[in-house]
Amino acid sequence: MQDARRWVADLCDDIGRPELAECAQLGVSELVTNALLHGEPPITVRMRGTAEHPRVEVRDSSTEAPILPSQPLDRPQTDDLLLTFGRGLTIVARCSDAWGAELEDDGKVVWFAPAADFADGEGVPGAISGVDRSRFQTTPTRDRVRVTMLDVPLALYVGFQQHFRELRREVRLLALAHQGDYPLATSLSDLFTSLDRQLRDGIGVEQIDAALSQGLESTDLVVHMPRAMASTLTRFIELLDLADEFCRAERLLSLARSTEQRRFQVWFLGEFVRQANGEPARSWLHANGHQGSSLPV
Repeated sequence: MQDARRWVADLCDDIGRPELAECAQLGVSELVTNALLHGEPPITVRMRGTAEHPRVEVRDSSTEAPILPSQPLDRPQTDDLLLTFGRGLTIVARCSDAWGAELEDDGKVVWFAPAADFADGEGVPGAISGVDRSRFQTTPTRDRVRVTMLDVPLALYVGFQQHFRELRREVRLLALAHQGDYPLATSLSDLFTSLDRQLRDGIGVEQIDAALSQGLESTDLVVHMPRAMASTLTRFIELLDLADEFCRAERLLSLARSTEQRRFQVWFLGEFVRQANGEPARSWLHANGHQGSSLPV
């Protein structure tokens, strides 16, 4: 606990925001305590956002949404991404400009943007965000295309999944906490959310997991997707480049993609587009220049 408090205070100094240190320490103490009492290990603490609007995050492996002391257990469910926390976690609410929890497939992140001063009263309301699993029920379609992905490098694929998850959460939380300061984050968040279902419908996650369990370094994938998804993925490639520019321009405390990550993502997503247009499969080795081909960077 003391390590977490010292760590966030030092980071506030490092990014030139020492006035946030006291509230950052108070909030992280509360969230780490809650994670230890009610969450599942491993528990990690980190800082994201920007130097202007830093955000402290505490992650644990429990997928259960926080149940707050005054939150009724039989509250009605909603398919909206945002749910008001109500009362509870008062310390966090009073020491932050914005706060909430982001639900993920393999855990949750409880976060807050530390304020310069400890507020009176109940503080700001929190919000739960995350992806509603019911939205990923697929509907059959006859207009599907078979896509063959050759020599997919598993390390880069896993990195792609992690990068997109981090990026999607980053822009969503910036948009949620500081919409007026980051209008592009709001636009990116809306577009990423609309793309999420389509990406999950046909990326071949099960095949990748099987290859990873066998200790393979690369594998071939055969997946099916609606032909109309090609235009969506074309837009997604453009959005990832736009997100890189956003990361650099806003000096995010998380990194934009490396050149290798971008090359892989352009190839991987581009194969869906190419093959939907009737072109033959092109392997990663071929696209990456091992057989004289080239890929724009």
